[in-house]
Amino acid sequence: MTNTIGKIFSITSFGSSHGKALGAVVDGCPANLELSEEDIQIELNKRRPGTSALTTSRKEGDKIEILSGIFEGKTDGTPIAGIVYNTNQKSKDYSNIKNTPRPGHGDYCWLEKYGIYDYNGGGRGSGRTTISHVIGGAIAKKLLLAKGIKIISHVVQIGDVKAENVDYENLEENIAKNNVRCGDLEAANLMEELIIAKKQEGDSVGGVVETIATGIPAGLGEPVFGKLDGELAQILMSINAVKGVEIGLGFDSAKSTASEINDEFYYDEDGSIKTKTDNSGGILGGMSNGMPIISRIAVKPTPSISKIQNTVDLSKKENTTLEITGRHDPCICPRVTAVAESVTAIVLADHMIRGGFIHPTNLNKDI
Repeated sequence: MTNTIGKIFSITSFGSSHGKALGAVVDGCPANLELSEEDIQIELNKRRPGTSALTTSRKEGDKIEILSGIFEGKTDGTPIAGIVYNTNQKSKDYSNIKNTPRPGHGDYCWLEKYGIYDYNGGGRGSGRTTISHVIGGAIAKKLLLAKGIKIISHVVQIGDVKAENVDYENLEENIAKNNVRCGDLEAANLMEELIIAKKQEGDSVGGVVETIATGIPAGLGEPVFGKLDGELAQILMSINAVKGVEIGLGFDSAKSTASEINDEFYYDEDGSIKTKTDNSGGILGGMSNGMPIISRIAVKPTPSISKIQNTVDLSKKENTTLEITGRHDPCICPRVTAVAESVTAIVLADHMIRGGFIHPTNLNKDI
């Protein structure tokens, strides 16, 4: 089982939904980065459950505890271990699915591959394991910020409701004003109404999350294997429930001509090379071109719903039905924004070190 990602700046994830704890070991972070538990807690609070009617009612504080890697308020170059203890598990809610794999979940695949499966809350396959992503991402974001790089994610679609009028200049302020984390406040109200309606029906709904990274230097990534967009797509697809990834114009490129979408170069007032448009999403030939890196992910509806669904009984070897109980998100897109920011930061931090833009051992040293 692969639980580590990253070449130099790497994250090893551990824990399960209903186990004692979850967490991450972050290796390869240079020394002398100012870092506190609060820095990580701020990011964890964005994905924490039980914060509104749009999320699962499971109440978890998701309080981070740093076990190693920090000395006198700064990273010391050693592995940073962070842990979050589970406090509100209700494993009895899952006793009825022991032999009946849930539609839309990985239960059956786990059993076929490993012959054993922790069905309580989805075990290691639960979306709750993204706590590890956010722990690593919080550290990566702090590291990138030291180099002027910022990352923000927002919801641009829920079901058939799209954000048509996003105020990108005030994006951070606007997404903080609504529970959907959408930059179009009018669309946010419609999205919230849709999510609540699906929740009342015992159903769920999916959507699209966009992530924007700014301040990226040109030259991150490799031209063949190790492409920046390839590794970014890999880690974004590794987020639970993500079924599609777009970079820049994405799939709309297929219906366009080159003359319509080629990003033309020009010198700006400071003598820097920019492009007039950003249809490439800040990446050309597998490498960053200095423009904002823009990605979008398609997030499927939460498969755990209270409606009766068809499945099989593995113990009796017969067809049956299943009614899932417990506490589940009617839409996970608002909480996924924190995870999308985090995994994007992990890839960018890794490439900043690999590309020689950040010193690998000491943040205070020049490259």
